Parts: sequence; C-alpha cells; structure tokens
Amino acid sequence: MRPTVAVLIPALNEAATLPGLLTALAQSRADRVIVVDNGSTDATSEVARAHGATVVSEPERGYGAACLAGIAQLASQDHPDVLVFLDADHAEGPRQIEALVQPILSGEADLTLGLRVRDHNRFGTAFVHARLGNRIVLALVRVLFGHRFDDLPPFRAVRFDRLLELGMDDRNWGWTLQMQIRAAQRGLRIVTVPVEHGKRRAGRSKISGSVLGTLRAGSKMFYTLARERWRAARGRGRSTTRGGGAPTRD
Repeated sequence: MRPTVAVLIPALNEAATLPGLLTALAQSRADRVIVVDNGSTDATSEVARAHGATVVSEPERGYGAACLAGIAQLASQDHPDVLVFLDADHAEGPRQIEALVQPILSGEADLTLGLRVRDHNRFGTAFVHARLGNRIVLALVRVLFGHRFDDLPPFRAVRFDRLLELGMDDRNWGWTLQMQIRAAQRGLRIVTVPVEHGKRRAGRSKISGSVLGTLRAGSKMFYTLARERWRAARGRGRSTTRGGGAPTRD
C-alpha cells in the first residue's frame, strides 16, 4: 500500500493565496490537505472548503496553536504516514513536496527540512532583519544545545508517528525551533532538502513583512530557546538522580 502524505497549512487571512495553492496541491503528492483557519477575518475557510480541503478552526492565534489543532484533527482519524507543513503564501510550490518527502519514504530520514537555497536570495524575499534574526537564533542553538542547523524553514515533512513522540506544545512562533531541537535531542534522522523559495503570491508576511513582526517572532523564539534549555537541564538532573550519580549523555 502506498504511504499516505498529508499537508497541513496554517492560514490567517489567506483567502487570496489559497486558490492557487490548493489547485496546485490537487496535482501533487498530497493525499489529504488540512487548512487550519487561525482566526481569519476574510473568507479563508470558505475558499479552502471550496477547493476540497478539510478545514479546522483554531481561533487562538499562533503558528504553533494552528499546527497543534491540525495535528489533533489528523490524530483523531487514520494517521497519515507523513505530514508536510506548508505555509499558505505559496512561496514553496507543491511541486517540491515529492522531493521533500522522498527521504522519509525511502527510510533515510524521519524529518526533512526544506532548506531555502541561495539562488533566490536563499531566504526568498525575507527582509534583512528576518535573516539576521534567523542567524542569531541558529547560533544560540549551537551554543546551548550543540546542534547545527542551516535554517528554520516552515516547509518541512516528518513521519507522523515520530512527530507525536516529540510532545510538541509550543503555541506560537517557536514551533519550528522546538521541533528541530527536540528531534535532534531524541535522535531523529534529519535531512535537509534544497528547495526554491519564491515571492509571496499575495498579501504580506505575518513575520518578515515588518520589523515589529520580526521582533515579536524573535521574542517568542528566544523564550522557546530558554524553555527548551531549562527542560533539557532538568531532564539531565533527574536522570543523574535516578542513576545514583552516573554520568549522563546529551
């Protein structure tokens, strides 16, 4: 039986971008499409339903909150084998899903990250302040956790069973960061897949579209870094206590 691939799209006021995205997804490797309406004031839900997507409503705004709502919906049904996270701005085309999920389907990876390549400014149309913030966060991950990542891309795929093992709970912009930290700490096989990152088709980015948006997202990521570091330290302390003082490994 062919492995099933579901696509989860968090969406906040994306009625203008969804028609093109969902039309393209209908011709892609995606078997199921979940659009999570994250408190939109436009016709996001109606447009998504009209194009055949399953719509989940999550009025609590936050990228992580939307992702968690979509995962809960999928967990209550027949689980997909692979879950793809895709932004509604259509910056990463559905035609690239096949390449993104292939390392998982072949048994090479548990998590794949769509590395935004340099050809199109590497981070697509991301502003300087967004690129700088990304680099700072990634540098802190290396210092605090010893894990090296080249990007924190929203376009990613993961084995659904391994995703559930991570116990994800970040409800805001620290979601992608938390997933990568926890995946690395738990020994998931992580593979980067180069992807093209083009221009947003309509509307404006909720993060990189303004300095204020970037600062807000950055503050959430710093909070996530601190919380995950504290949890890791607490976990090591408990392991040492249970083991009678035996050394533990990260």
